[in-house]
Parts: sequence; C-alpha cells; structure tokens
Amino acid sequence: MVSDEDGTKAVLLARRAVESYLRRQSSSGLDSNDYSIVNSEDFDGFSRNVEERGVFVTLTSVDSKDHEQLRGCVGYPIPKSRLDYSIIDSAIAAATQDPRFPAVSKEELGETIFEVSILTIPKEINVNNPKDYLNIIEIGRDGLILNCKFGAGLLLPQVPVELKWDVEEYLANLCYKAGAPPDTWLMSGSKILSFQADIFRESKPNGKVMKVKLQ
Repeated sequence: MVSDEDGTKAVLLARRAVESYLRRQSSSGLDSNDYSIVNSEDFDGFSRNVEERGVFVTLTSVDSKDHEQLRGCVGYPIPKSRLDYSIIDSAIAAATQDPRFPAVSKEELGETIFEVSILTIPKEINVNNPKDYLNIIEIGRDGLILNCKFGAGLLLPQVPVELKWDVEEYLANLCYKAGAPPDTWLMSGSKILSFQADIFRESKPNGKVMKVKLQ
C-alpha cells in the first residue's frame, strides 16, 4: 500500500519534471537523465517501502467541456532504478516520446492531468487450463502483462474499468496490445503476469492529488 503522502509526491514530481524539461529544452536543454530536481530542498524523497517499485505516468488532456483524452502513457513494469528517477524518466517520456502522440507543449500543461501508477512486482499466473484465467483475473484489481510469440503487451488495471470490459474482453485487448490475435492468451506458450497498482491522479490540471479507487 502506498501512502497518500507518497502518492501526492509522485504526481507532483511527475508534473514538475515535465515542466522543467519543457522550460529548459528551449534554452540550455535538459536530458531526461538529469535528476537534479530530486536533490532540491523541497523534495524529501519517498518512504523506503516504495523505493523499488515499477511505475507508469499517464497524461490526460481536458478540453473546455471537461472531455478527457489520453495524451501519453509510459513507464516501467519492473523497477528500473530509484522510484523518483523512474518517475522523472516516465513523465518526460510520456510527454515527449509516446509514439502514439505528438510531444506535449508548454502551453498544454495547464490542460493536462497527471496520473502516476505505482506497481507491485508482476507475477506469473499459473494455470492448468488457459480458461482458468477467466476465474482468476479480477477487473479493478489486476493489471496484466502478456508475453507470447508475437511480442509483449501491458495494460494497467484502470484500463478495463474505464472501458467497461469484462475479463475476456480484457484478455483480448491485452493480445491486441501485444500485436497478437485476440485469442493468443489461449495459445500454448503464452504467459500472463498480473500486478496491482496504487494510482494517484490530479482532480483537475494542476489540482489536488487524489487516490483513485477502481470500481
């Protein structure tokens, strides 16, 4: 369990990293591996129990009618380094390197919600029959990773909740994410891993950070 304090720090750090990167990119430049932001006096680090965790940063744009649209999502399912460094890397990559979207501009930041998902270590779901996945996987609890002969795909636990998928739809879309046919989860040699996430999100662009409760 990630505390509200650590979750708030994570989201504020993600926003600050992107703001700093975009501000300095046009002048002296800032490499995504420049972690000086976490050494400032006003950032006192995370609790030890969350230091070695995977993380994803999700950016969502909000228009004048409060319609939301995904703007970028990048992260690491396995701990890559210190959590604060991984948040900085993921946030900057979500804003500038997600191949599905153009880079976020400085002007967009006031219309962008930052969300950070802090993950547990993924573990393989062992089953005798792939159909058993339908009874083991729980919507709103489990994020999933598929490793198969076509490649690999990952979906965060909030995705099937937001899109109102059942477990079978979730698995089919996980296969699509891996660039595979929708029934690949049934094939011999396919492996599915699950993980859980504590999710923290701004209530509005630059707004109060709240813990997301998946229904």
